[in-house]
Amino acid sequence: MISVIATVLNEGDHIHRLMRSLKAQDYPADEIVIVDGGSRDSTVRILEAYQAELPLRILVEPGCNISQGRNRAIAAAQGDIIAVTDAGVELRPNWLREITRPLRENPGCAVVGGFFHAQAATRFELAMGATVLPLEDEIQAESFLPSSRSVAFRKPVWERVGGYPEWLDYCEDLIFDLRLKQVASPFAFAPNAAVEFRPRGSLRSFFKQYYLYARGDGKADLWRKRHAIRYLTYLVALPLLLLLGAAVHPLLWLLLIPGAFIYLRQPYRRLRTLLRREQQRHTPAQIAYLVALVPVIRVVGDVAKMLGYPVGWWWRLRNHPPDWRRV
Repeated sequence: MISVIATVLNEGDHIHRLMRSLKAQDYPADEIVIVDGGSRDSTVRILEAYQAELPLRILVEPGCNISQGRNRAIAAAQGDIIAVTDAGVELRPNWLREITRPLRENPGCAVVGGFFHAQAATRFELAMGATVLPLEDEIQAESFLPSSRSVAFRKPVWERVGGYPEWLDYCEDLIFDLRLKQVASPFAFAPNAAVEFRPRGSLRSFFKQYYLYARGDGKADLWRKRHAIRYLTYLVALPLLLLLGAAVHPLLWLLLIPGAFIYLRQPYRRLRTLLRREQQRHTPAQIAYLVALVPVIRVVGDVAKMLGYPVGWWWRLRNHPPDWRRV
């Protein structure tokens, strides 16, 4: 039996995309369990309208966070295979078939990671997707940590790792993945089990998103080396190079060129690929706008991370969360 689960909160403007794509699956779920965290908009009413068309159960749990909502949905689910997705995404028609295929065909498989694509509606969102989201050819299946927009697993492994970490409000699916890796490695990778979603549509919303992600990194003590490199680059190496160029010789500033190349090479490669995939043509001015946006998005994201990470660490020092590395 296959159960699809999700948790939602105030998704009235977006929930139709998910529900319509669940209706359109060519391999229907045996049940769908959605936990609402106490929406104050039309979310629950919209969900109830789909109960006549889908095997849908709605649990209203005011105040629960994302991890609590997912855990309560999984606990209530009757399926031995759990497929997890998010509100606001659109599932491709073969998503459930592909995300569960390795589990159905291989009894030894316990976790399957699907993929996700940016569904850009504006040029800003196109640049955002190119800057922050990987393409299929960048994924190394053996080390890939799937987003809970598109993942499936056997219910016993969820039980074994204690479910999603309910003490963590962001990066919870990453910690869940890392715990699963300890008991159910390797994961299968199903690139055709894809979902589509809108990237952040403004620098303000993107800044908030990455600030919260980095705060979650700090709370969970994740990626110390990555964050240390970021601080050293922005707070030590870059100021030192600018100072040396001013004090010794301006030619030293040319060293910024290889640094910028390394910093921006991957986003520009993705942008070129995404532009080739698009059916519409872009003027030189529009392409220049996209090219100029990429470094701005990178810097805004890095600043957000540098601000959010110490806030998370301060929370960690005060609250002493459990050691997620012990399963």
